[in-house]
Amino acid sequence: MTTHTELPSMQESLLDVAGKKIFVAETGDGPPVLLLHGGGPGASGVSNYHRNIAELAKEYRVIVPDLPGYGRSTKGVDGADPFGYLADAIRALLDQLGLDTAHLVGNSYGGACALRLALDTPDRVGRMVLMGPGGIGTTRALPTPGLNSLLNYYSGDGPSRLKLEKFIRTYLVFNAADVPDSVIDARYRDSIDPEVVAAPPLTRPKSLRALWKMDFTRDARLSRLPVPTLVLWGAADKVNRPSGGRMLAERMPNCDLYEVANTGHWVQFERAELFNRLCADFLASRR
Repeated sequence: MTTHTELPSMQESLLDVAGKKIFVAETGDGPPVLLLHGGGPGASGVSNYHRNIAELAKEYRVIVPDLPGYGRSTKGVDGADPFGYLADAIRALLDQLGLDTAHLVGNSYGGACALRLALDTPDRVGRMVLMGPGGIGTTRALPTPGLNSLLNYYSGDGPSRLKLEKFIRTYLVFNAADVPDSVIDARYRDSIDPEVVAAPPLTRPKSLRALWKMDFTRDARLSRLPVPTLVLWGAADKVNRPSGGRMLAERMPNCDLYEVANTGHWVQFERAELFNRLCADFLASRR
């Protein structure tokens, strides 16, 4: 497979889902696959996966929502249980789309959403691919510098292009030169949407109870989760520690781990060709 940066034609919808508006873009035919994006400032579904959609759409129905709080979807996330809030919204989206089951692909915040959805309702998930998911060992060590940079974006002197560029080029990727200025410009514009500034979708947990809910390694259900899972983790990830991948592989009964050398937190962007091949093959049960 080759790396595609040009997007195919996509059908766009703004759906009413459990009292919220969720923006969805989709393309392709075949088994349904939801691509769930990360939680960095200015993130959205299509922008997060623009190097992957065309390849995956060759054999899958690729569904790319903006998570609640992001893009063109309703703003605001329940800080008392953010992963559960996102999972409930995506499960309701599956209902709205008439899908009993779907494969889930989740990066970072989207990976935490996918994992929580699978833990709560494993019968709704076919296979799952997680890239540096949040919530793995988060109560067992201090936040990484990359996670601190992300969580501090809207605090202090507020959002700025300089803060966002530092987060992306220093912490999100291994090679800063891989990220064009246009990506940073677009994400900065989205990050300063007044509705987002008023209700940032990813903030520090408001209570110890909320923090514990955001650490999957303390959830006994993890060791019983039957969903076949592929974990891809950049060996140079500065946002979520690569040791999280080994934690998941040790605890989950049906989990493969692929640690990607010379790669940061954004595996699907930095190593798109590798990601596209591994993801397509895993979801199709090909070795």
